[in-house]
Order: sequence, then C-alpha cells, then structure tokens
Amino acid sequence: MAALQALQALAIDIMLPALGTMSRDLGLSDPNDRQLVVGVFLVCSGLGSLIPGALSDRFGRRPVLLACLAAYFTLSLGCALVTDFNALLVMRALTGLFTSGMIVLPMAVIRDRFDGDRMARIQSLVAMVFMVVPMIAPMLGQAVLLVAGWRAIFAIMALLSLCVAFWIGARLPETLHDDYRQPVMPRAILRNMGEALGTRSAVGYIIGLAFIQGALLGYINSSQQLVAEHFGAGLYFPIIFGAMAMVMSGTNFVNSRIVERFGARRVSHAATLFYITIALAHLAVASGGEDLWAFAPLMTASMCMMSFIGANYQSIALQPFARTAGAAASVMMFVRLVGGAVLGIVIGQAYDGTPVPLLISMLIAGLLAIALVLYSERGRLFRRLNPPRHG
Repeated sequence: MAALQALQALAIDIMLPALGTMSRDLGLSDPNDRQLVVGVFLVCSGLGSLIPGALSDRFGRRPVLLACLAAYFTLSLGCALVTDFNALLVMRALTGLFTSGMIVLPMAVIRDRFDGDRMARIQSLVAMVFMVVPMIAPMLGQAVLLVAGWRAIFAIMALLSLCVAFWIGARLPETLHDDYRQPVMPRAILRNMGEALGTRSAVGYIIGLAFIQGALLGYINSSQQLVAEHFGAGLYFPIIFGAMAMVMSGTNFVNSRIVERFGARRVSHAATLFYITIALAHLAVASGGEDLWAFAPLMTASMCMMSFIGANYQSIALQPFARTAGAAASVMMFVRLVGGAVLGIVIGQAYDGTPVPLLISMLIAGLLAIALVLYSERGRLFRRLNPPRHG
C-alpha cells in the first residue's frame, strides 16, 4: 500500500529540481507557470478519485489497482516524449486522472482489514514508508539531471511503476468481502458517496484535512522558488527538502506507536492546536525577516504536526463505512485532493518572494480545520471512541 501511494508522491517530488530546466526547455515566460506541472496533476488526481473506489466496491481492489498501474506506466512514457508545455500539462492531467486509484484504494484495502485506532496505526505505518519518497525523490531527480535530461525522470517513473505492478500482482490478495460488493449503478454510487459527505462525524474531518493538505501543497508548489531561490539553497534544495520529509516520516512512526494508546481523536486534536500555534509563531518570525536556518526548523515542525493529523483524520472519517469503504475513500480523496490542490495552486501563485503568504495560509487552514472538527465532534474535543479490542 505504501508503494502504491509512493508512486503518486514520486510523480510530484521527483521533478521538483527539474521544474526550472523544464520551463526553460519548453519556452515558458512566467516562472510561476512551472508550478502547474504539479498543480494540474493534483487537481486531476482529485477529480479522478471519484471513480476507482466505486469500481473497486463492485469488481474488487486488485483489478482496479493493476489498471491504474498500467495507465501510470503508459502516460509516464508519454510525458517523456512531449515537445510542448501544453502537451505536457495534458499528459500530466491524464496521469492524475487515470492513476488516482493508487492513492484512493490503499485506504479502502486497509479499511477492509482493520478498524478503529488500529486502522489509524496501520495508516501511520503506511504513511511512514510513503514519506520516504519525498525524502529521496528530489535527490533522485537532481541526480538524473546531472547525467541526463529531465525526460529521463519520466522514464524512471515508468520503470518503477512496472516493478510495483509485478509486486502487487504477486503479493496482494483480494480484500473486498464478497458480501460487500456493490452494484455499479449511478444511483447506488451517488448514494454511497452522499452518505460519506452527509455523515456529521466524518465530514468535518474530510474537509478539515483538505485545508491542511492545501497548505502543504502550497508549500510543495512554491518550495523550489522559496528554498532554492529566495533562501539561496541552490543545489542543496533536494537535501533540505528530503531532510524535512525524513523528520516527517519519523513522526508518522511516532504516531503509529502512540495512537492506539491515546486514541486517534486525542492525538489529532492536540496536533491541530499545536499546528495553529506553530504557524502563528512562524508568521511572527517571518514578518520581521528570517533566513533559511529559521525557516527550515519551523516549517519542519509544522510538517510534523501534519503527520499526527493526516492518518488520524483519515481513519476517523472512514470508520463508519465498512460496507462502502471504496466509495467513501473516493469521495474523501476527491475532497482532499481537489480542494487541497486548488488551494495549493492559489497559495503557490500568491508567492511574492517571501514565505509570508504561505504562512498566512497555514494559519487559516489550521483554524478552519479545528472549527470543522468541532462541528463533527459536536463541540467536544479529545474524546476516546473505538478503543482497540484485546484478546
């Protein structure tokens, strides 16, 4: 499951060091347009995520996942061959659209097997492995650029997807229970998806996570300009980006160790409040002028709080939907990716040569997230529901 989600992350992070080279080779005049290579992929991943979960509720998780991997392989090769920036955006859009199941269905597979705080623990372990990709992907992309052109990056993506396809084909059993198979009818699909958005205990976490995700994607979209250019990191950007992701991966492991003891709600509620506090403090520092040595630790602290928020919000929101986990995961990922990607594009385009717009967006995202959680929890934070079963 981590390998599947990691391929989607690879499609974003491996090319961050190449965005400047790609924009020059394809004749871009506005430097902010390079961000669309990431933003368009994310928006279309969100739009496409409505489909694979519903299909997997009928046909099973395995065949849908293998079809997504085949599309990833083919379209990655297509991206390597384009000669026009608009054509590249079209290929990136199709890649996001047809491979969205690789980010949606691991959630459904985990829900098929686990529930409650144990599900949150497994989600955190998957996220921990998944976060290794942002740690190494920019360095891999930088290494490719030193010996080959940016097109070779897409060829590597295709090769890795082929490896994962063979692995999934050999190792992943079908996890959908036969009694839970749903009809492929628009009315039934819309009913199942509507149930996810109409369940009060879930919807606040779904939308709240989209705001947090949007702030993170806003940072990713502008990270090359902000860290490499504004703060002058240059060729050290992939190392700095990877080190921050490594720390974030470590906090996902910490979450997996503590969530069953304290509960997903207690951990994620506390993390959201800390996230708001860090964003406020960072904004105060940045308003007076800061350097890379101040920015990197504070941004890393915010990213660490996201580790305690993401997997736990996700697990809490999926808990009520054992029979329709695919449809629920699809609509959750749709809101998370489309909402988050659109916000990320807006935040990235607001980049003005300083980190201030990004930090304002992070503060607002945290405040909106805690307000939505309060709605889902009917005004009560830190409750303990669905404790792990023993015996």
